[in-house]
Amino acid sequence: MESQRTFLLIGLMLVSFLLFQEWNNDYNAPKADPSATTQTLGATTPESDDFIPASSDGEVPAVTTAKRSVIDVTTDVFTVKIDTRGGDIIETDLLQYEEEKGSNTPYMLLGEFDGKQYFSQSGLIGLNGPDATVAGRPVYKTTQKAFTLTGDELRVPLEFTDSKGVTFTKTYIFKKGDYAVDLEYTVNNVTADPIQVQLYTQVKRTVQEKGSLVDQNYLGAAYGTEEEPYEKYSFSDMADKNLNITTAGGYIAFIQHYFVSAWVPQQDQQNTLYSKLVAGNAAIIGTKGEAVNVQAGTQATLSSTYYMGPKESDVLEAIHPDLDLTVDYGWLWFISQPLFVLLKWLHSILGNWGLAIIAITVIVKTAMYPLTKAQYTSMAKMRALQPKMAALKEKYGDDRQKFGQAMMEMYRKEKVNPMGGCFPLLLQMPIFLALFYVFLESTELRHAEFILWLNDLSAMDPYYVLPVLFGLSMFITQKLQPMTVTDPMQQKMMTFMPVVFSIFFLWFPSGLVLYWLVSNLISIAQMLIIYRGMEKKGIKVRG
Repeated sequence: MESQRTFLLIGLMLVSFLLFQEWNNDYNAPKADPSATTQTLGATTPESDDFIPASSDGEVPAVTTAKRSVIDVTTDVFTVKIDTRGGDIIETDLLQYEEEKGSNTPYMLLGEFDGKQYFSQSGLIGLNGPDATVAGRPVYKTTQKAFTLTGDELRVPLEFTDSKGVTFTKTYIFKKGDYAVDLEYTVNNVTADPIQVQLYTQVKRTVQEKGSLVDQNYLGAAYGTEEEPYEKYSFSDMADKNLNITTAGGYIAFIQHYFVSAWVPQQDQQNTLYSKLVAGNAAIIGTKGEAVNVQAGTQATLSSTYYMGPKESDVLEAIHPDLDLTVDYGWLWFISQPLFVLLKWLHSILGNWGLAIIAITVIVKTAMYPLTKAQYTSMAKMRALQPKMAALKEKYGDDRQKFGQAMMEMYRKEKVNPMGGCFPLLLQMPIFLALFYVFLESTELRHAEFILWLNDLSAMDPYYVLPVLFGLSMFITQKLQPMTVTDPMQQKMMTFMPVVFSIFFLWFPSGLVLYWLVSNLISIAQMLIIYRGMEKKGIKVRG
């Protein structure tokens, strides 16, 4: 297999994969459930814009249109807005991440933007839950309208007392430097009768389509159970069927490029994971805990943890053993994960993500040098047999059977494996694809600077320098390996390949293009070394 064909194969595989992903996203685009107020799992109305799951006894809660009041919370990592109606998180800005490079505007993870919604919701349902009464969701009171973290921990208590005198205190606990927020519900039953409540936590997000052909990072929901540590549940999956799974522990999440929000309920109980598409083109995925009985004159506490921030594997794994899988490296995760560890280690030494990309490319290409050598050696031997191959074709004419037998005999005598050039390439492809996903999924590369004009490795090269250099490296490779194909159409395809690839790479993140450019340059150097060694042994390589 010629080097040009190697590039063509890689390109066709990559483009075909991206096109299939794009077609799949368009073909399976979900439609929201246009139903009115009553749903199988809960209720929603256009006025309240709420969806509340049914409790374990099957009771569907009512809704409310209470006036919204907002509480502002500021920590060292984000600003948060909490709605006093229901105590939901309706906006989160990540202070250490910019919307655009150099904008000085914090990245809005949760909130309302561009006509879309992304909220975190929670409450108490069940026989006596305040979110399940005919009056609708509770409107909480608080001692102040703004809270600021000044120490290691900040508690934001919201209090509601129902008509029977039962007090419900919903407390968000923020910690310094932490994107995980603990939620505590304290139920103080001062009545003479036992009550029953059930905690639910959910994330609501407007259904969105993929942004572009190049941006193929997963956008949608996911969950984990005792049996399935990580399972995607896309918008189209929700349109086909509501999620309804009971598991020990578990978690639910909404995933996007670089960031994730996830509810992790108590792991020592049975939780129900559910999903729903509701009116307004919104998707919901959530959890319901076990019903809790609070005896007369006693208190009970229900808790959960909500993460809203960057997809950092170590941090996510500390919250839940499987939550780090939301850093989705695809089916080659077992290769991508150690490569990412290596990439982070290189960055800790070099202090620059661009240099770390170059270093890991050098390491990977060096480690694969024996395969590369086997590939180019086999290609050179096959080219050396071209005159003999032509003689066999002339000798046997249209007799394909005899020609095939003679050709295999020639391979046996010359000790040449016709698949010797393809097999090493196939072994290398998983590593290339694994690195591809590492660069796409690594939050650390978002807005990471390299040198000069390359101040954001997650964005395209603004001056197209890297794509052009990449095309030149392909052109040099072609010159080092003159084409042996005789078909005029194939010759034209090979000639224009550097141009086509350069155009295709214009919209790729510059970090990815940097990787491919360095990989090509190393391949050229390795090719020269291998061919010079073969020529010294009298093996004709070029021309």
